[in-house]
Order: sequence, then structure tokens, then C-alpha cells
Amino acid sequence: MSVDMKSRATQTKDGATPLKAIPNPGHFFNPDLNLLQREAVKRILAAECRPTPYVLFGPPGTGKTITLIETILQMYHFLPSSRVLVCTPSNSAADLICIRLHDSGYLHTASMARVNASCRQEKCIPEVLRQYSRAGEDISHACFHRIVVSTCSSAGMFFNLGLQVGHFTHVFLDEAGQAMEPESLIPISLISERDGQLVLAGDPCQLGPIVKSKTATAFGLGVSLLERLMDNPLYARHEWGYNPKLVTKLTYNYRSHEALLTMPSRLFYHGELCVKAPRPVVDSLCQWKTLPKKGFPLLFHGIRGKEMREGNNPSWFNPVEAVQVMVYCCQLAKKPYKPVDTSEIGIIAPYRKQCEKIRILLAKVGLSDIKVGSVEEFQGQEFLVIIMSTVRSNELAQSDDLQSALGFLANPKRFNVAITRPKALLLIIGNPHILIKDQCFRELLHYSFTSGAYVGCDPPSSLRETHIAALDPSAADDDDDDDVGPRPLPCL
Repeated sequence: MSVDMKSRATQTKDGATPLKAIPNPGHFFNPDLNLLQREAVKRILAAECRPTPYVLFGPPGTGKTITLIETILQMYHFLPSSRVLVCTPSNSAADLICIRLHDSGYLHTASMARVNASCRQEKCIPEVLRQYSRAGEDISHACFHRIVVSTCSSAGMFFNLGLQVGHFTHVFLDEAGQAMEPESLIPISLISERDGQLVLAGDPCQLGPIVKSKTATAFGLGVSLLERLMDNPLYARHEWGYNPKLVTKLTYNYRSHEALLTMPSRLFYHGELCVKAPRPVVDSLCQWKTLPKKGFPLLFHGIRGKEMREGNNPSWFNPVEAVQVMVYCCQLAKKPYKPVDTSEIGIIAPYRKQCEKIRILLAKVGLSDIKVGSVEEFQGQEFLVIIMSTVRSNELAQSDDLQSALGFLANPKRFNVAITRPKALLLIIGNPHILIKDQCFRELLHYSFTSGAYVGCDPPSSLRETHIAALDPSAADDDDDDDVGPRPLPCL
């Protein structure tokens, strides 16, 4: 089927009028965008990067999705010949884009279609999006909407229609760092190489695609298109920053307290993240009575527990840590003055069995509404409080075998995602004598210890010695090469 793009460019005249007044060209729909967000919108609209992809590098809490929504609205209202395809690797991320566009109040209801896979049940679709999903049920009709939203894999249904390359003028890939490169290529192949524009939005320093096959991982499917591009010299970071025609890095963080942002900013983002979060929110737990240092909402609780397994189940659990997690949840959610709502507490554990044990304990104290899950389940989300149980505690493991001693913990991207979820309080529970073997946790231990945020068992001797050396340089042993002080990780 050949598509007549000129005669059927926009099919939105029968839709209801937008709820809000449209700003004049050159003005923003969202007046609260910061300077970098506005710069990104202008760069994408100017299309100076074509035919190469434009990258919106969005570290945690920097408003990447808000920037995309503004760009899409600008195209919809001020580029009348545009037809936009927005794709994400997951249904939840695609639904979020739709909800944000709907809530903006600047769209005709007949202008957007949410294309779902035929196997997705209607009860799984948010109520507010069902009108857009019905518009996306007929693929041949849905492709003529000004804005089409789907997952990357569902975009493959458009190929069955025989759409011409270039039918969509713009393709946005949100959460591009979590998509495998082959699935990213599905929507990309629907735009013209000469006239189309591709925008990749995401963070290559967070978790990439979930690939369970060792063979697939060996052949590079665990590396997203976004991460591979950012390793290319064209997109590489220079001393003065990134090429502004190709990359905009958002650096204003609207989520976390500065004490929680310091570590990930230095380790993964060249120390460039700036705190812009609302003070009443991020300071709300700075005076919590359990904090070892008031005004510093970080606590590292050292516990020399025991990692265990049940029968032939390969998943680990640590009962001592699970009990401590439950105790902290009770102290937060059941405190007499301003208790923390259970929906504002998230618990991260790297093993399914530990999650199961924690849920059982929480149910016994009436806190079963608290979300408990792996790091992968928390990516893209934020909570007022994050409690992390690290589980592993085998001190007899060889020091040079990180995978055996730490398992899932020995992954900088998982570490980055875990510690960037909280807004006001981060609690880490684990065995410091094991965690110090990993560079990321070693930096966190050093940061907690020197800041007075460490409690629990005796810390590793090397940590104490480094702290003493930092306080009194003359006490340092010149021959001691066991430096556990802060050092930046290789990052983009």
C-alpha cells in the first residue's frame, strides 16, 4: 500500500479542541523548563544534526521525559507537516509518555494513537489511555495520526502495511538505553535517512537491555544503540563537554538531596549534577532520630550476616539483613509524628528469595504495601525513601573473584540505579568486609564513614586507616598501596 502523505497528512480536525491556550511560536508550553532543557528543545527543532541521531542524555531526575513532551508539543503545533512516532522498550514507559501528553492539555483527542500489541489485555491499559488505544487498534488508521506511541517491537506492525520509508518525519526513542539495538532499529527504519530526524533519549550510565542469553551477550546485544553511539568519537565527551549539535546533557537534578547526589554525580557524571530538588521534600527526613548525623540523610548499616539458600534454589537470602530492613520500615512508617507513607518507601534487594523473605516480614507487621523488588524493577522510578539490602556476606570468598563474592552487586550500572532512586533518605544494609571489594561500594563506604553516616559492625581496617590518613597525612604509610579513597569511575 502506497501512502499519499500530502492528502492525508493530518487527520485531527474532528477532535476536541485543546484545553489550554496555545502559546505563540517561539514560546514554550512549559515555562518552567531550565536552560539546558530549552536548549535541547531548540536543537531538536532546528534539526541541525540530521541525518545523524540527536542524543538527549538524561541522568536520573533531570527531567528528560518533560523535555521530550515539550519537543513533541512544539512539533505538533508549529510543524504542521510532521508525523511523530514515539517508541519505548516497555509498555509502562510508552504509557507514561501518553499520559504526560494527555495531561498537558495541549492536544486534540483525535491526534494521538496508542498502538498496543494484540496480546495486551485491556485491563492492563490505564483508563485514561483507552480512548487512544481504541484509536490504535486499526493499524492502517492509526498510522495517520499526528502522534503515534508504541513499544519498539509493536512498531513492526507498520511494516505489514507497506508504509513508505519516510512516512514518519520524526522518531523519538525514550529510555533508549534499555532497548536492544535490533529492536531500536525497527522504528528507526520507518524514517527517511535524508529528511527524517531521530532522537534518542536515555542514560547510558544506567541499566541497559536485559539479555539472559550468554551467547547474545557475547555478541553485543547487551549494549544498546545509545551506549554504542556514546562510545563513538562523534558523540564523545571532550574537555569542554559534548558537541551541542548532537548531544545535550541535562544536569539539573530535581529529585534528590545533595548528600545523596554527590556520589553518583562524581562517579558517573563528572561531578556535573546540580541540586534543584524542592527543599521541603528532600529535607523532610534530615532530622529522623535514627540518623547518625542529623541533616545528612544517608545511613550505611554494617551487618556481618549470613548468606543462605533453600534446597536447590540458586537465589540467596540473608535473614539478619531482612529483619533489619523490617525494623527500619517500622521506624519510618509507624513513627508517631509524620509517619512516612508506605507508597513512599521502596526496598531494593538483588535476589528474589531475599525479596520474598522481606515481604513475609513486612506482611506480619502490616506493611505489605511497601514495594520490594530488584534494581531492574525500580529503574525509572523514585521514592522518598530507599532501603537496600545487599545480601552477600561470604567473607571466605577469594578477594579477586568479585563475581563469586558479590554476584549481581558487582555491576556499576545497577549500583547507579539503586542509589539514585531516593529523594530524601537512603539506607544501605550490608557487610562492609565484602562490599569493600567492589569499587563502587568501596567509594560509598568511604563516603559514609568519613561523613559520620556509618553504624553497625566494625568497618574494615583499611577503611579506618584511610580515614586516619586523610585526617593526618603524616600518619599514612608510604608503602601502603591499599587506597580506598574516592576515585572517579570511567564514565561517559
